[in-house]
Amino acid sequence: MPAIDLILLVILALCLVAVAWPFLCYPLILRALPTRPERPVAAPVPSASLLFCAYNEAEAMPDKLANLAMLKRRHPDLECLAFDDGSTDGTGDLIAARGDHVTLLRGPGRSGKAHGMKQLAARARTDVLIFTDANVLLDEQAVDRLLARYADPDIGGVLGSLHYVGADESATASVGSLYWRLEERLKDEESRTGNVLGADGSIFSIRRSLYPTFPDSVLDDLTVSMAVLFAGKRLVKASDVIARERLVTARADEYRRKVRIAARAWHTHRYLRPQLRRMAGIDRFKYGSRKIVRWFGGAFILLGALAAAILAWRVSPLLFGVGLALVAFAVLIGLRARRGPLAALVDMLIAYAATLQGVAKAMRGNTVTIWNPAKSR
Repeated sequence: MPAIDLILLVILALCLVAVAWPFLCYPLILRALPTRPERPVAAPVPSASLLFCAYNEAEAMPDKLANLAMLKRRHPDLECLAFDDGSTDGTGDLIAARGDHVTLLRGPGRSGKAHGMKQLAARARTDVLIFTDANVLLDEQAVDRLLARYADPDIGGVLGSLHYVGADESATASVGSLYWRLEERLKDEESRTGNVLGADGSIFSIRRSLYPTFPDSVLDDLTVSMAVLFAGKRLVKASDVIARERLVTARADEYRRKVRIAARAWHTHRYLRPQLRRMAGIDRFKYGSRKIVRWFGGAFILLGALAAAILAWRVSPLLFGVGLALVAFAVLIGLRARRGPLAALVDMLIAYAATLQGVAKAMRGNTVTIWNPAKSR
């Protein structure tokens, strides 16, 4: 075999491994690691504050406020705080009207979620801060089960489990649901073996004493949750703490959302890098496997596709032409379809492309501070 062909085969194999690593290789390695048990002690149940930011979420507010009322009936001492980031659809007024359940802080305009959460955290006076989103609903026993995990003094943060609603409404939603189920399983295994490497904003909590300082430009969910590890405490996941959220169903909405999240995530990674380097080796391995490898998945796909195309051309120009035509046809059908395997494949490629675009955007010095709720949710 010519050396060039061997090199191309190696590149293609390495790219395939890199793309599969977060979803196949990494989970298998996690399952082989020993369990790190929790060690609860007898202690009073900590007090808690529930925090969320909202921007133009008037449609979601009736269900959200009803959910808060249910939680308050079960936990009368639960402090609920909300930040309105300059909504123009009456979201703030809807929250303010339920002042018996939730205290509203109004922002001066669009300042972003990180800024809003910092204002709420500074206002809270309880032992544990519970973070969630304006469109997320918590199950009735979620707060009880979450706070119970703090009986272990080594635990500094607890994640919940997000269950998506509407997975059958489009291929975009179906792919998003599948991706998230894999993500939840990874977090379960990470928690079992020590620490989860970062939280999303749907449902997570930390001890208030561990809340860090950070600029408004970073991804607050990742920054705040990683502060637990940096403080030498455990960040674990409680699978029985259930939150529910409706999936984004439109490709354009999901693409913009992933670009925004990826840009802020890479910007945050650069901000946290000095502390990340001081983590234990196992946590650095987890962080690289679940985050960094995935952020560059789009680049691995492009490089692997290029290597495969060159190999096909070297074998036979006809093979290259037929292969290119089949790929183009499959992509065209997938773009037109709303359901089915080809539509799902295209949505996966779009997700990788959006993530890579967001990372590239952050690498050029750009990030995103404000957000807009997806219209197709």
